[in-house]
Amino acid sequence: MRILFEPLAIGAARSLVVRNRFVRSATHDFMGNVDGSLSDREFDLYRTLAVHEVGLIITGHAYVLHPEGRVRPGQNAIYDNSFIEGYRKLAGIVHEYGSKLVLQINHAGRQVDILTKEDVWTPVAPSPVTNRVTGITPREMTEGEILQWIEAYAAAMARAKAAGCDGVQLHIAHGYGLSQFISPHTNRRRDMWGGSLENRTRILREIMSRGRRLVGDDFPVLAKLNTTDGFAGPEYLTLEDAVATARILESCGVDAIEVSGGMKEAGDVMSRKDINSQEQEAYFSGAARAIKAAVSIPVILVGGLRSLSVMESLVTGGVADMVSLCRPLIREPDLISRFRNGQAKSACRSCNACFNPGGIQCPYK
Repeated sequence: MRILFEPLAIGAARSLVVRNRFVRSATHDFMGNVDGSLSDREFDLYRTLAVHEVGLIITGHAYVLHPEGRVRPGQNAIYDNSFIEGYRKLAGIVHEYGSKLVLQINHAGRQVDILTKEDVWTPVAPSPVTNRVTGITPREMTEGEILQWIEAYAAAMARAKAAGCDGVQLHIAHGYGLSQFISPHTNRRRDMWGGSLENRTRILREIMSRGRRLVGDDFPVLAKLNTTDGFAGPEYLTLEDAVATARILESCGVDAIEVSGGMKEAGDVMSRKDINSQEQEAYFSGAARAIKAAVSIPVILVGGLRSLSVMESLVTGGVADMVSLCRPLIREPDLISRFRNGQAKSACRSCNACFNPGGIQCPYK
């Protein structure tokens, strides 16, 4: 059996046993109901992924505070207990077919895509750094608001467990709320929450401390970690700081790290276009290799993976323990079954046209 189809256990108690090394990376599907609840279209989407052998399915990011935590309308939510039942139903669907479900939790921070006429609030962030995509300048958070974020993330972790999810993933990537704290570009504070890396990661340590008290040590907690803002220079996140952050996350109880990078202002860094050769695949592999050398917990690699042979070489070569896919599973939700049956490469064109506000879909299917 190829290593990609071998199981892997995640967590301090090895409580999350995934049947293979394939991960559906968290993907905002633009299909959520207006109130943030899961829609029938989403239940159908996740069922299809599970039927076709995706070992670990990570949900699209669910926001932990209302309304300022929301990136855009149509995003799923987990900010109060009313959302537990929907995720319980989703977990049941995924489990029926042998897959595992991890709920990704997030706060938009300054990276709010759309403010509607009903939105009378101003986005908040560690520092008032203007979003160059939207032109919106966020309001700097008070310490009280930072503590509110910590409580909200911890409560969302507890809701994920109550819903029967197999774990939770902290979204510390792609320019959203928590990644804004670890980047010196978006965190210019001079208090205990900014400046040194120790201070910039304080919120992560506090979330894990509070969250672990609520969910215990046996409930798997994963993290999606930015390894670059998408810009070079000491004023932006460096790989050195990302590796150090990975060590910190492991030390405070994170069970696996998914390696990614980029933010909206950097364009297509996190979803590069026109990948048409194996050399262009796995564009965060260098960062994954550095993090894999620094931690003992499983490392998951996302970013431009298309060829089964490339994915296999990453795992056998010790770059990552699992491979994570987004766009290929939009084009071919049955891709893992296709791989098992001999298909060698995803049909994804890497055009990014699948990110449709009417609901993710490949225009070439």
